[in-house]
Amino acid sequence: MLFSVTIPHTQVWTWPTLGEPAVLPSWLFRALLWPFWRAGGLTGLFAWRWLTTFAAFALAWLTARRMWAKGLSPLAVLVIAALVYRQRSQVRPETLAAVLLTLTLWLLERRRQVAAGTPDASWALVAVAWVWANAHISYLLLFVLLGIHLLDALAAARRGQPRAHGSAGLLWIGFACAAVSFLNPFGWRALWQPFEFFLHWRDTAIFQGIGELRRLGWSGNETNGLFTMLIAWPLLVLWRARRAGLDLAEALTCAAFTAYALPSQRFVSVYALVAAPYLARDLDAWVATRRWPRWSAAPAARAGLAAIACVALALPEWFRPDSPMRPGVGVDLTRYPAAACDFMAAHDIRGHGFNQVRSGGYLLWRFWPDRGRLPFISIHPEDSPPEIRSLYAAVFTDPARWPDLDGRYPFDYALLDRRQYGSDRLYDHLDADTTWALVFADDAALLYVRRDGALAATAGRLAYRVVPGGRQGLAALRAAWASDTALATRARAELERQVTESPACSGSLSLLADLAIAGGRPADARPLLERALSIEPATPQAHQRLGLIAMFEQDAPRAIREFERERRVAGPSAALEV
Repeated sequence: MLFSVTIPHTQVWTWPTLGEPAVLPSWLFRALLWPFWRAGGLTGLFAWRWLTTFAAFALAWLTARRMWAKGLSPLAVLVIAALVYRQRSQVRPETLAAVLLTLTLWLLERRRQVAAGTPDASWALVAVAWVWANAHISYLLLFVLLGIHLLDALAAARRGQPRAHGSAGLLWIGFACAAVSFLNPFGWRALWQPFEFFLHWRDTAIFQGIGELRRLGWSGNETNGLFTMLIAWPLLVLWRARRAGLDLAEALTCAAFTAYALPSQRFVSVYALVAAPYLARDLDAWVATRRWPRWSAAPAARAGLAAIACVALALPEWFRPDSPMRPGVGVDLTRYPAAACDFMAAHDIRGHGFNQVRSGGYLLWRFWPDRGRLPFISIHPEDSPPEIRSLYAAVFTDPARWPDLDGRYPFDYALLDRRQYGSDRLYDHLDADTTWALVFADDAALLYVRRDGALAATAGRLAYRVVPGGRQGLAALRAAWASDTALATRARAELERQVTESPACSGSLSLLADLAIAGGRPADARPLLERALSIEPATPQAHQRLGLIAMFEQDAPRAIREFERERRVAGPSAALEV
């Protein structure tokens, strides 16, 4: 976009739709992000995350202060909210939307609190609405908050307690916000996308398969405080209502944004940001009604207690062993097909490829502007036509649909995520299909090429003859090599090749260890498993196998240590208790 000095109105990101009309609802976010990337690369992107996160939570803090939260206890609420928010703090349009959301809330709460005769600063929402409509499809949240505060203003007037700025002003602000939202390069089509998602897209298989769009669950939220917020906020709303009367704006906001968050993991960050200032105010009021020891009245003691509480609340999340986030600046490339793309470049593998949604962004970044390696589908499946979305979702659970997809969009290669989830059967289908050849495999990706056509020579030269990529094929290989030494020898050679072609090779090392154990060479398996663990500490059953090797070597203390490590990684197991 920046190179062409224009906002694209046609598809340039996927090969099946190349040149077709496109809607880019987040064009402004991309334009604002580009200087950060150009100035600092990856560090620049992290600077964007830091700045937007700081701005969003500074505004949440100011909103709480505007609502008379004057103590230090609100800091603990902000810590919990930040732990919940960080799930969605990747460099995405939501980071800019987070700032706009908290700015909207601050302007509206400021409007509720100001004295008569004060200028109505909430007209700034018109500018916020324009930026939001050009930056992210969540722009509707501004109108939700506007509607809530309009109802609150009407209710206050009926009670004989009119606000300094009445409901009529909010109504006109709402009309102005709606009007300026249409001032975007794509007009009504960009504004229609959230409605399209709610009415049509959300129930389709491709969207239901996206993890972050699934219903909110306990997994992944055990230690971040989300469920504490979900329980505490309505309880504090009721407590405040009994003590000082119902705050209608808060009650409606709590109801609306809780209902918004529960159906989808994606929306918990929005919930955390909106809940934070209200929870902070209510907790501060609740704390003020409690009786505390005399020594805690000193400012230093209060600050110390608040600091201890903030750290204590964060510790469980920081030390979660399965957390994908770690302190520092960087990207964990083991989650991306980095080595597979290097392999594609080294062997000139190009053409019309098949990929999964989650790898579309990396392919674009790695090979741009090479149109010979554009993704089949991007990280925005809504940009692909319904036919592609339907067939794409079907082929993983029903490989019989693969010929339909391959026939409609003939593929030269297929790049698949190595993580084969649940009922995914496409991997094993491609292993069994003589049309395709596996040429690369590591912990992150599998690369298949067509045996005929432009990549026939590549397939003939690089195809794996023995080691498959799919789960079923690997299980069958393990069962067969114990009684077939020739097969075991060929498998060992191919697995050793995988180890040389990618640093992300813990799976291949684990299979080599299985080969060594099956061949009666447990001592050879130990360094292979230790190396696998150095690459992927959660290598399945690695510590268990090391424990069995230690038992074979009559080293009981080491065996117990390995079994205990396996239990910490994988949880209790009957096999470990024997």
